[in-house]
Amino acid sequence: MPANEIDDPIMISALEHYSYCPRQCALIHVEQTFDENLYTLRGQAVHNRVDEVKTDYQEGIRIERALPLWSQHLGLIGKADVVEFHDEIPYPVEYKHGPRRKKEHDDLQLCAQAMCLEEMTGQAVPKGAIFHHSSRRRREVVFSQELRRLVTDTVQAVRDLLASKTTPPPVNDKRCTHCSLLESCMPSAVAEQGRSSAAQKTLFQTTE
Repeated sequence: MPANEIDDPIMISALEHYSYCPRQCALIHVEQTFDENLYTLRGQAVHNRVDEVKTDYQEGIRIERALPLWSQHLGLIGKADVVEFHDEIPYPVEYKHGPRRKKEHDDLQLCAQAMCLEEMTGQAVPKGAIFHHSSRRRREVVFSQELRRLVTDTVQAVRDLLASKTTPPPVNDKRCTHCSLLESCMPSAVAEQGRSSAAQKTLFQTTE
């Protein structure tokens, strides 16, 4: 679908949710389910400072906090925790807390922010950073063509998921351990139910 025909933009955060677990994405963005756990509460505490819309200047660098983002081309909306402007070149910084996950989930979200900023400002955004609150350190991310293609592909995958209005089956693996939707998702119970149904089907096929 051409970008100018997209009526309902999707949230940038949905890309990270989908990358981590398509079922998690569907539970949040299709079924409107959201639960709290220790990690989400800690994450909210970390974001309290950057969730307030504010402009600062430090050593000649303009710093925008809670900056609204959009892309008509991609059909995205969202908000950047922090965007630094180095000689008017945007440099997005995403704040993270909790157990470290595979880099591609966080990098995907940050790159999507950069692509929005490019469309909004007309400036190339070659890199940004993930700020890990626990270590108080930044990890710089270069927005490669491969990462940009992944953003585009994931946007389409999320759009297809939302259009289908279906929730994928649970993965029931190590990703579930720290997921805030563990109780709503019930991956073990749902997966066990699926195995039981498959076993019954095989039994009936065998006895026929």
